[in-house]
Amino acid sequence: MERNDAVMPWVAILFAAIFGIITLFLFNAATAPKPVEVDPAMVQSISTEWPELGPKVYEANCQGCHGASGEGGAGPKLAGNEAILKDPARVYNVVHKGQGAMPSFEGKLAENEIFAVANYVLHSWGNNIEEPLTPAVVAEGQGKVDPEVLKNRSRFVPEGIALPEIFLLTFTMLLLSYGLIGLYSNWAEGEELHPGIHRVQAGPLGMLAMVVTLASSLLFSVLFVRQMMTDYVAWKEGVMPDVFHEGLWAGLLLLSLAIAVGLYKKYFMDGEVVVEDASGEFPW
Repeated sequence: MERNDAVMPWVAILFAAIFGIITLFLFNAATAPKPVEVDPAMVQSISTEWPELGPKVYEANCQGCHGASGEGGAGPKLAGNEAILKDPARVYNVVHKGQGAMPSFEGKLAENEIFAVANYVLHSWGNNIEEPLTPAVVAEGQGKVDPEVLKNRSRFVPEGIALPEIFLLTFTMLLLSYGLIGLYSNWAEGEELHPGIHRVQAGPLGMLAMVVTLASSLLFSVLFVRQMMTDYVAWKEGVMPDVFHEGLWAGLLLLSLAIAVGLYKKYFMDGEVVVEDASGEFPW
């Protein structure tokens, strides 16, 4: 019996790709950096007042977690921190919006106080940047971000996802799931269906594919756990975790497990094909 559902999975995947592209455009609009108005007077005041104001703000608000000399404690180490020197705007963003266990100081500190303490951190304990951190530098950092820094940062994700993005993402995932399941069904069950119980016996190719897939799953799980442990140690030293490789190994692990399930169903699990009888009813 020839299948009548071989085309729909490809149609679903095509529409999933179309909706995915539309969603990317919406995210791009939502995550585009907002223009920052730079007040020349404020830039001048930041440059002149941070050496005196910065230490006071740090002692009152930051010293308890990051240490008197930026050596770290409950919070990450700031002294000699290469990550913040590569991306000075990150210091402002973290103080302004918070990150992880660190609370946001927006509304608690005035804008000039945030810039003062950020500059104090960026010019102390072995840290040093050529120009003081100003709104202009923050604005430039929002549009020009080093890829190595961007991959470990969540600021390119919108703070609030609107309903259109939620709907499109959900619909895209449903279409993609339907398409992939349909393609798998065509591959696992064949282009033609034969009613009855089908008993399978794995051949050398099926056995080899299963062994390779399970070995890959074990390898990816080890790499994922090792990456998590490495990032935890680095995080205690004030270094941002490598979320790119964490996600990569986790994704490959899930993919290899899914492939293993598919191989098991095709080569190791007996199946049964049931068709409608003359009355249009299934014979169960």
